[in-house]
Amino acid sequence: MTKYIVVTGGVMSGLGKGITAASIGRILTDMGYNVVPIKVDPYLNIDAGTMNPFQHGEVFVLKDGTEVDLDLGHYERFIGVEVTGDHNVTTGKIYMSVLEKERKGDYLGSTVQIIPHITDEIKNWIRSVAERTKADICLVEIGGTVGDIEGMSFLEAIRQMHNEERDEDFALVHVTLIPLDSGGEQKTKPTQHSVKELRSLGLHPDVIVGRCEERLLLSTKKKIALFCDVPVEAVISAHDAEEIYEVPLIFKEEKLHEYLIKKLNLEKREENRTWEEMVLKLKNLSKEVTIAVVGKYVHVKDAYISIREALKHGGISAGCRVNMVLIDSEELERFEDFQFDVDGILVPGGFGHRGSEGKILAITYARENNIPFLGICFGFQLAVVEFARNQLGLEGANSSELSDTPYPVIDLLPEQKEIDRLGGTMRLGDIEVTLKPDTMIYSLYGRDKIFERHRHRYEVNPEYIPDFEKAGLVFSGYSDSGRRMEVLELPENSFFIATQFHPEFKSRPYAPSPPFAGFVKAALEHSEKMKG
Repeated sequence: MTKYIVVTGGVMSGLGKGITAASIGRILTDMGYNVVPIKVDPYLNIDAGTMNPFQHGEVFVLKDGTEVDLDLGHYERFIGVEVTGDHNVTTGKIYMSVLEKERKGDYLGSTVQIIPHITDEIKNWIRSVAERTKADICLVEIGGTVGDIEGMSFLEAIRQMHNEERDEDFALVHVTLIPLDSGGEQKTKPTQHSVKELRSLGLHPDVIVGRCEERLLLSTKKKIALFCDVPVEAVISAHDAEEIYEVPLIFKEEKLHEYLIKKLNLEKREENRTWEEMVLKLKNLSKEVTIAVVGKYVHVKDAYISIREALKHGGISAGCRVNMVLIDSEELERFEDFQFDVDGILVPGGFGHRGSEGKILAITYARENNIPFLGICFGFQLAVVEFARNQLGLEGANSSELSDTPYPVIDLLPEQKEIDRLGGTMRLGDIEVTLKPDTMIYSLYGRDKIFERHRHRYEVNPEYIPDFEKAGLVFSGYSDSGRRMEVLELPENSFFIATQFHPEFKSRPYAPSPPFAGFVKAALEHSEKMKG
């Protein structure tokens, strides 16, 4: 029998519902339970694939190629699962499914309405995922805040589920803001209003997680418990942490797991300490390296969140803290001469011409100054362009995505051109990649076959591959029987690797991505060499 934990949020967005849900999942996973996460996004989009990172942050890609909200990335990193598109429910998906059924006559001529047809579809979707994955605990995060008109049908579906499930099989966790006033006093009124709004919809929180700068005082907890009708032990402090990976440990200190065990009538099991040991190692790192990430979404905090976390994971492996410096690639284009005072340079994925020349300048700088370099997806393609221009002498070489160039070293393959529409030829999700022996990338992975996630359309143009290899650029990984290049490296540099795939999406704090682990290790060696 699956038990359900639903996480909602109030007062304002961006409070950390995703981290809260992921942390609860981590605690229960450490106790040996099969935790399956689901993220509900009330927007009308079918998925996050067409969303602008400036508005929505990073687009995270799942193993089946579904493009989703970044919170799914938190779930995979924290809980250690790999989920599919079924684990991301959007209003667009629900309405599309219901309307398709209506067109086929599945409702036998009934008037199709929000209740019961939309709410039934939501409930059936959640339960089918839980059943198919044999979940002990299904963790459901409802995006947005209580009161948002977009989320009303989802909250109504959750209300119905609450009534249909046994009380011991359902827990509602509500995340709210506890601000400090000018005198430093913790204010509970926003939480009171948020819970009042939730209760007006027929939902009563079992747990209230208070997001605050400082640990909640006992007096604050008692006040919230009194006015919101929950036990004091069900009011959990989610105060600011130095690292997001500390949050599960904070929740353990707050005894949230003990309360959920009691509420859901779970068996208390021996806890795995791997996560705790990882956090302890992270907090005690004494060495530091600085990595420059050169991109065009640097003004959006969450645009490169998986990159940031993968660098952190690489740092845990290498034994150093990683300071990530974001550099605007558009701004870089304005300088004729510049210097990077960093230990490594990373050029991440992206699309479009804007800022691409600045990224190429950064790649040139890394190659010529033998600074550890890692290129990802678009960064891989631009590393090919940079080499073509500056090492092969192909002036004006470029990707055909970016310009009408006489030397399209990055291009669509012939069969793609025949069927190409915007996004129509996108390669998404897990694809098998073969690594060549006696290469740096092979030494990092330690095997010749890997599966990594992709999100791109353009490829290295096969016509130019012999010229590249003759000039010293090694394509050390490939897919599609050798037709598509997946990894490049420069053996003459200390560390110069780029991948067409996105290794950051599979990186975990306790199992770092091999390219990131190798990159950060090389950055540390560079740092120590520079210090003499």
